[in-house]
Amino acid sequence: MNKAEYEAYLEYKRERNNVLVIGDTHFPFIKEGYLDHCKRIRDKYQCETILFIGDILDSHFSSFHDVDPDGHSAAEELRLAKIQVAEFYKEFPIAKVCLGNHDIIPNRKAFSAGLSKSWVKPIGEVLDTPNWEYADEFVINDVVYTHGTGRKARQRCTQDFTSVVQGHYHIESYIEYYANAGKLMFAMQLGCGVDRKAYAMAYGRNFKKPQLNCGVVLENGRYAVIEPMILK
Repeated sequence: MNKAEYEAYLEYKRERNNVLVIGDTHFPFIKEGYLDHCKRIRDKYQCETILFIGDILDSHFSSFHDVDPDGHSAAEELRLAKIQVAEFYKEFPIAKVCLGNHDIIPNRKAFSAGLSKSWVKPIGEVLDTPNWEYADEFVINDVVYTHGTGRKARQRCTQDFTSVVQGHYHIESYIEYYANAGKLMFAMQLGCGVDRKAYAMAYGRNFKKPQLNCGVVLENGRYAVIEPMILK
C-alpha cells in the first residue's frame, strides 16, 4: 500500500467511524483469547474508535459480594490486572472507557470511610493508561455508550429515546431496533469477556453462562452488530 492509498484508507475509516465496543473484562479475570478476538473484530470492521463498556476491573478484593478468603490480596490483584491492562493498552493505545460499578468500588469504599476524593488517584493514573479517557458515559454520533447499571438496553433506549449500547449483565446479548415516523434507534445489550471459572465470578455460578462477545457500531451510529467469541 503506497502513501496515497494509505491516506485514502484512513479517510475512509474516519468517514465511517466504526466503533469497536469491548465488553466487561473484569481484569484480571478475563477469558483467555478475548484480546485476540477484539483485535480480529477491530480489523474486520476497520474500527476507528475503541470503547470499553465498563467493569474493566473486577476489584474482587474489595467487592460488595463475599470476598474469597483464599483469593489474591488487593496488591496482587491489582498487579495482575495491570499486566492484562497493559496488553490491551499496547493494542488499543487510544480508547474511551465507561466506568462500571466494579471500577468505582475503591472510590465508594474510600467515600464510606470518610476519605476526601483528593486522597484517591484517578483510575487512569492507577492503571498507567494516560491516553484512555474515562467517564460514566459517552455520546458518539448520537449513540449513548454507558455501562448499564440500573436499566437494560431496551429500557434505556425506549425511555430515553436514543440509541444505546451497554454491558453489565454478562448473560444477555441482543440488538433491538425501534422506530417512529422520524427516528430509527437501536438498543445493544453486550456480553462480556470474563472467565466464568475464575473465583471472582463465583457469585454468578447459578446464573446462565456469560455470553462472550464484543460489538461494533457501524456507519456513524446507523446500526450495530454483535460478534461472539469462538471458543476452542
